[in-house]
Order: sequence, then structure tokens, then C-alpha cells
Amino acid sequence: MDAAAAEQSKSEQRTGLLNGIAAYGMWGLVPLFWPLLKPAGAGEILAHRMAWSLVVVGIALLAVRRWAWAGELIRQPRKLGLVTIAAAVITINWGVYIWAVNSGHVVEASLGYFINPLVTIAMGVLLLGERLRPVQWTAVAVGLAAVLVLAFGYGQPPWISLCLAFSFATYGLTKKKVGLSGLESLAAETAIQFLPAVGFLVWLGVRGDATFGTEGFGHGTLLAATGLVTAIPLVCFGAAAIRVPLATLGMLQYLAPVFQFLLGILYFHEAMPPERWAGFGLVWLALTLLTWDAVRSARANAVRLAAARASVAGVPVAGRETEPMTPAAGREESGV
Repeated sequence: MDAAAAEQSKSEQRTGLLNGIAAYGMWGLVPLFWPLLKPAGAGEILAHRMAWSLVVVGIALLAVRRWAWAGELIRQPRKLGLVTIAAAVITINWGVYIWAVNSGHVVEASLGYFINPLVTIAMGVLLLGERLRPVQWTAVAVGLAAVLVLAFGYGQPPWISLCLAFSFATYGLTKKKVGLSGLESLAAETAIQFLPAVGFLVWLGVRGDATFGTEGFGHGTLLAATGLVTAIPLVCFGAAAIRVPLATLGMLQYLAPVFQFLLGILYFHEAMPPERWAGFGLVWLALTLLTWDAVRSARANAVRLAAARASVAGVPVAGRETEPMTPAAGREESGV
């Protein structure tokens, strides 16, 4: 790689990193937005989010002229069914999150996204038969202990956190099987959500309970802006995903719940009794173990890959001449 190409690669990575920080930063700061939509209830806000998101992504797709995927999706009933499942679980996730923020449970909502990686790993083992390394098992066990400690502190399981974590993990698993890009996936999901959302808004209007159009122009504009609040971070994330290594994206994902947690205790002044600090401490310990293990595994895989390439090129590599990499060894190291 010449100097110009290397500089171009570095520039793209910097751009991707900034886009990733912007995406997770916006997701982390979104608790500041939902209270602005009161007196609209969580159901009305959710319905507007689903309806206006389709409008925004539809305009974006018109701009980039990417429609071929829609015809292919319609002709694949199994994939369309998976998109429907994804639309259902993300509806639950969005609705619970909006209600949690506007009901004074920002800290508990942030916990849901802290434990989401642990739930995703557990689902990979239970549903996909994936194997874990010992450190990953330890992290999952510590995460389970954290939930038990928090359940003791709350007097009941942290249902908001668990609902957010499991719904988002299910959403990620489903999207992995669908294989659409972020913008296209959101378009398909919101297309499924659109008619129920509009139907609910019409029902609210008939009952006289709708706030859109009755609370002033500014309120209506903010409700319409829910589409932008949904789509803009996703666009930034998509720009980051194609330029930044997955390991880096994995690190950046913790920005969102960290910001949410800090907003919960510093801005919304939610209580943090000792048992809640203990539970969060265990969750952070589990995430530290996962991150350390992922970094160690990525480095080991990079060393093996470099050794394999050198071996193919006929360049002797110290300590590797009599220790060829086997598929079994590669699977053992890669774990999840």
C-alpha cells in the first residue's frame, strides 16, 4: 500500500470513528428528547415514531434510488416473516424505552443496554449452539449475579431492563438472519409498522385523545421529528460500520448506555441506593471481562492470520513452522 492509499484509509477510518461516536452519542442522549413530547403518552409517541420513520427512510431511499431489495424481499416469505418479527420486537423495545424515560426510569433503561451483550451471548449459546470461552462463561455468570442483586434491591426483577435487553437481543438475532442493510431494514420494518401506527393515531384522534394538532405547531413538529431521531443515528452507524473494525464498534456501543446512565443520575436525579450501585458494578465487571476477552481473542486471531499468510508466501515464521493452524483450533479461539 502506497502512502496516498494509506492516508486515504486512515482518513476513512477517522470518518467512520466520528460517525460511530455520533451514532452512539445520539442514542445515548435521546432520553433528553422524549420528555419534550409530553403531554403525548408513550403510545402516541411510539406510533408517531413508527409512521414518521417510514417517511424519512422512504425519502432517503428515493434519494439513493435503492428499491430492488423490496421486490426480492416480497418474493421471500421466510425472510419477510423474519422482518415482521423484527418489526414486532423493536416496537416493544421502542415502546418500553419511551415509557421508561418519560416515567423516570432512565437508569433502569440504561441497564437494559448494558446487559444486552450478555443476553446476546446467552441467546447465541441457547439458540445457535455457539460455544463460549471460560472468560465469557464467567462474564455471563457475573451478569446473572448482577440481575439477582438488582432484583433484591428493587424488590422485584428489573423488568424494564430485562425487557429492553431481551427485545433488542432478539431484534439483533433476527436482523442477522435477514441480512438487510440498516436503512433497508428500517424501511421494511417501518413499512410493516406503518398501518397499525396510523390506525392507532386515527383511533386516538376519534377519541379526542390525540395531541398532534391540538398542542400547537411546535409540538406537532417535535412529534414529526421522531422520524429523524430514529433515522439519523442509523445513517451514521451505517457509515461507521463499513469503515471501522467490528472490535471498535463493539467498544463504541457502550457509549449509549453510559450517557443514559449519567443522564439518569446527574440530569434526572434518579436514586442510586447501594444495592443498585452493587448491581451496576457487577454488570460493568462482566462487560470488562467480555471486552478484555474480545481484545485478546482478536489479537490472537490476527497473529494466526499473519502467520498463515506468511506460511503461504513461503516466509518462515518463528515458532509456527511445526504448528500449522487447524480449522478446529480456529473455531476454539473464535468462540462466539
